[in-house]
Amino acid sequence: MQLWTTGVALARGAARTAQEIEAAGWDGMLVVDSQNLSGDPYVSLALAAAATTRIGLGTGVTNSVTRHAAATATAITSVNRVSNGRAVLGIGRGDSALAHLGRAPARLAQFERYLRQLQTYLKGEAVSFEEIDIPPDVAPLLAGLHLHDAPPASRIAWIAGGAKVPVEVAASGPKVIAMSALHADRVMFTLGADIERLKWGIALVKKTRKDAGLDPDAIAFGAYVNLGCHTDIAAARSLVRGGLTTFARFSVMHGKTAVPTSAGDQRVLEALRSNYDMKAHTRGDSRQATTLTDDFIDRFAIVGPPDRCVERLRSLAALGLDKVAISGATRGAAVEDTAVGRQLVMEHVLPAMRS
Repeated sequence: MQLWTTGVALARGAARTAQEIEAAGWDGMLVVDSQNLSGDPYVSLALAAAATTRIGLGTGVTNSVTRHAAATATAITSVNRVSNGRAVLGIGRGDSALAHLGRAPARLAQFERYLRQLQTYLKGEAVSFEEIDIPPDVAPLLAGLHLHDAPPASRIAWIAGGAKVPVEVAASGPKVIAMSALHADRVMFTLGADIERLKWGIALVKKTRKDAGLDPDAIAFGAYVNLGCHTDIAAARSLVRGGLTTFARFSVMHGKTAVPTSAGDQRVLEALRSNYDMKAHTRGDSRQATTLTDDFIDRFAIVGPPDRCVERLRSLAALGLDKVAISGATRGAAVEDTAVGRQLVMEHVLPAMRS
């Protein structure tokens, strides 16, 4: 099982950070795409590619609204060429990137249409002009220019013939999970580290593919997981508390929880949703972070000393997950605890998982 780490996109420090990640033994690095909170992910990934030789590089995650599918395909394929085939494209419906534009996550129909177009572009194939949903009041149809000749469809010609970048869809609810089963190369669950929830998600993907006449085993599974490694369990929980609010909220973002959830967890999720402050997104000292109970954190995240973290990670691998993207300490956690946690992961968790 590959272990990737996630972080913000900071062009100035991208090369140095990537080198540190590679030296520590991680399999890859993912950077967020949230234009109001972070730098451009593709600039950061390109700089990281030039400074490393081994680690995978990708978005964790981009969305289907702030960039046209053609622009996204071009950007990530450029990173793939620079890195000699080490890029992946992580995508979801959008959260903070859209919130800071006054918008909620993309509608399901738009997201599915975008995924189809994205995969078509990445294969070097053509997307019909009729499928492109640029409003005419923004840019009128090309036919109005009465050109002597023009492209018959939208195609990125220079991509054709090269290696296709894998598409990984971040999915939490049943509709997006089912959609991912049909259009993703890997489904990246945002269901926490809870084994029963992940089993449910895997079963739904396989059933969806089987019902559609597709091989249920011809798709990869991964997950976004919050991990806090510390010998003091209270400190370990504090490391993940802020980041976990973000991932847990996905299950109740629209007011109902469609994933199998106990009554106790439902109460925690509802309290989290009603207290969520986007201005304190991911912060461990935020209002929403106080709504998470110790029991909830212990099951939805991976927390504790190194041997406990390794045990939980191995249980995810046993489910069939071949990739875990780990979010570590976030803003608001104690600096000393963050440093200790990072050291324990590098010295104990990563070596144990490699062996």
